[in-house]
Amino acid sequence: MTAVPSTPDVTRDVAPVLPVLSVVVPVYNEEDVLPLFAQRLRPVLDALGEPYEVVCVDDGSRDASPVILQRERRTWPQLRVVRLRANAGHQAAISAGLARARGAWVATLDADLQDPPEVLPDMLGAARAERVDVVYGVRNDRSTDSAFKRLTARMYYRVMRRLLGGHVPDDAGDFRLMSRATVDAVNALPEHNRVLRLVVPALGFPDAKVGYRREERAAGKTKYPLSRMIRLSVDSLTGFSVAPLRLATWFGLGGALVTGLFLAGAVVAYLSGHVIPGWTSIAVVVAGVGAVQLLCLGMLGEYVGRLYTQMQGRPAYYVAHDSLDAAPGGPEPAPAGRAGTPTLAR
Repeated sequence: MTAVPSTPDVTRDVAPVLPVLSVVVPVYNEEDVLPLFAQRLRPVLDALGEPYEVVCVDDGSRDASPVILQRERRTWPQLRVVRLRANAGHQAAISAGLARARGAWVATLDADLQDPPEVLPDMLGAARAERVDVVYGVRNDRSTDSAFKRLTARMYYRVMRRLLGGHVPDDAGDFRLMSRATVDAVNALPEHNRVLRLVVPALGFPDAKVGYRREERAAGKTKYPLSRMIRLSVDSLTGFSVAPLRLATWFGLGGALVTGLFLAGAVVAYLSGHVIPGWTSIAVVVAGVGAVQLLCLGMLGEYVGRLYTQMQGRPAYYVAHDSLDAAPGGPEPAPAGRAGTPTLAR
């Protein structure tokens, strides 16, 4: 009896094609803008003529954003949906996308269309032509932003450049393109409260810049109100500089000097028989010294809190579902909180 040669399993022998470009998109309550975002981003990426993927990280949205993403995924095979169990914040959502992106080049882009997707081919071309690892999208025209937004952004970047050095690019937010080596270096960092617009320049990889005009938000409400801007500034200062600690030291020395002068004046007045009248001045001095002390304690508390969080080793986010892990044509996994073991990541 003649043996029939076995036919090789083509599905096992052929390795999956890895994308050349991954686009990481953090999404939080963006139901109004997501259809517009897909309409503008997909033609740009399809025109590249290279394998790509779009990793949309649903950062615990409470509106119809997850439904819209799943609907878009039915007709857009390159779209991946990574769902976090709870809102972890903008920077954590980007970090989750970077940890899951597979491309040789990885771009980060917000869904609000203030950073135009049409700039992505220029960034990829600049990275290849200039042989650099990072290409920053620089906002050289911010006329659509409010005067307050432009002023605070200018102050933020000026302070960061003064404290951290000239490697921090002006007006470069989270719209950037990174090589695989850069992404691997970012993923290897152990810190929790990352501010990626400062982390990436600090790595020192060769970089280039591509300018663009910042547009108005296409739809929906901003996800960076004043409170989050302040939180980002605090994380930037305490995460990348010891200047606040030194400032606290100088405040302490200055307070000690002023206290010594007042003490000397009080002794002289007592010996000469003159009594210093008025409780108001005393109350003002005591309140001023107390305010400086509280400010210094607050600065120290920020650093101690970061150390405490780091020592706990808790993950910055929980991944509940990645559509890449679902079987082709099979049912979607159960919603977050009902089934499945979360993926932990730092």
